[in-house]
Amino acid sequence: MRLDKYLKVARIIKRRTIAKEAAEKEKVEINGKIAKPSATVKENDVLTLYLGLKIIKVKVTSLVLKKDELMYELLTEEKRP
Repeated sequence: MRLDKYLKVARIIKRRTIAKEAAEKEKVEINGKIAKPSATVKENDVLTLYLGLKIIKVKVTSLVLKKDELMYELLTEEKRP
């Protein structure tokens, strides 16, 4: 699944256009590498997002949206120094 679509469907970022802009501004990494909006996300990938004053790190657990289940596991959420 495309990175920008995954971020929207998983409800990490509310809108796909904002997810796309974040990736274009190099604020999203997949497994430690800067990712483009069209990058492919796979299960067990670790996503790092630099959003505002927060650094959020999540592990992809599913690519399919299921009722009452998250598609990711929150690993860390911290403030930028």
